[in-house]
Amino acid sequence: MGRYGSLNYARLTKTGFLLGLGVFALGAGGELAGNAFYGGLPGWEHTLFFYAEVLGLLIGFFSPWVFGIVLPLTE
Repeated sequence: MGRYGSLNYARLTKTGFLLGLGVFALGAGGELAGNAFYGGLPGWEHTLFFYAEVLGLLIGFFSPWVFGIVLPLTE
């Protein structure tokens, strides 16, 4: 057993990347669909979708680095 238990790094890497991609797609899709169907969105909805896009990019970028490179090297 390794330092961090029996973590499946490949599965965590793929799941984290797909989660980030999903959050990004939800933010971008919500922004596009909201503007297309309702014309203009309130400011708080623009902020919510923007933060979802940024969070999705961060999760999708750092998940492979953390679970695919850093944690396996430190074990």
